Amino acid sequence: MHLQEWTMEEQEQLIHFMTKNTWPYHGNSHPGRELIEKAIEEGGYESDEVKTFWVENENGDKVGIVKIYDLQDQIPLFDLRIADVSRGHGYGPKALRLVAEYVFGLSGKKIRLEGHTRQDNLAMRKTFERAGFVKEAHMRKAWFSPKENSYYDAVTYGITREDFIGGTTTPVIWEDGEKGRSTFSSPQIPNFPDSFESERLVIRAPQLGDAQEAWNAIRKSLPALRKWMPWAQPEPELHMTEESLRKAVANFITREDLRFHLYTKETGEFVGSSGLHRIDWAIPKFEIGYWLATEFEGQGYMTEAVQRIEQFAFEQLGARRVEIRCEEGNTKSRSVAERAGFILEGTLKQDSLSPDGNVLRNTCIYAKID
Repeated sequence: MHLQEWTMEEQEQLIHFMTKNTWPYHGNSHPGRELIEKAIEEGGYESDEVKTFWVENENGDKVGIVKIYDLQDQIPLFDLRIADVSRGHGYGPKALRLVAEYVFGLSGKKIRLEGHTRQDNLAMRKTFERAGFVKEAHMRKAWFSPKENSYYDAVTYGITREDFIGGTTTPVIWEDGEKGRSTFSSPQIPNFPDSFESERLVIRAPQLGDAQEAWNAIRKSLPALRKWMPWAQPEPELHMTEESLRKAVANFITREDLRFHLYTKETGEFVGSSGLHRIDWAIPKFEIGYWLATEFEGQGYMTEAVQRIEQFAFEQLGARRVEIRCEEGNTKSRSVAERAGFILEGTLKQDSLSPDGNVLRNTCIYAKID
């Protein structure tokens, strides 16, 4: 994959690319020909300040386009767009790394590279994260959408020259600005894959397209889930599962919570969900949670998933402690923890309410440490 500089002789190709694809998270989601022609004429794609490149894959297909601007400044910006048919193939992060390589290879030693997107543009945010960029700002109601006549939150991601050259990702050190108050460095979060496998399972980050199969599994498993899961109390509706997934995808991108979906290798069926929750990156420590679709009970799938996720936490995330918490009466959940080799450290008496809010229950804490 590589970047190929756009030339003025390719105006028609550029116009076709910009007008035949859709850009739902940009100010103009369906730009017309006249608008692109005017931008080209005014130097919006080629000038001392602007360079435009085609993003070409290994077969030479033009899968995207990137415009790098403010090139005379020490801090350039960019606009990356991937064609409709080429989305979801991993081109975005690779293209963004190529953009960073180009910018930091320019004379004058550029300090940093940054980009902005709408807060709900989860695909672009994931692209930033995979390319080693760090979220540096969250601006409320800063992105206006003419089509919807509405304001959205905006986020800014950046990568420094030092991080790019060193292959590191340095989180922002946030300060509250109160005089005399101590400040602490944010913990460094390692880069890690969003998909891995066990003997029989594919374990991966959630996707918005998972909603239907997750919803179906929840509905079929309600009698078992309602005994232990507060979120399973209302009658599930598809839009509720979709909303939960949107939050899960966003939290995975920001590393606030890592939900994983489980699929069988053999048939590709949705088995259930697990993940790493209550994360404290400063230690780091995690809590594994899980639920299994009723039709897959008794086959050892959840024990297998928990052992693989535990391995992922210790080996990929540098965990020092991994916990499993479950209600004392939830024998199936406790059996998973015990079969996976977790040690019961204690039982908290009257620590939680039953999902219906009527009964006090005890909580068992299982753990492994590094």
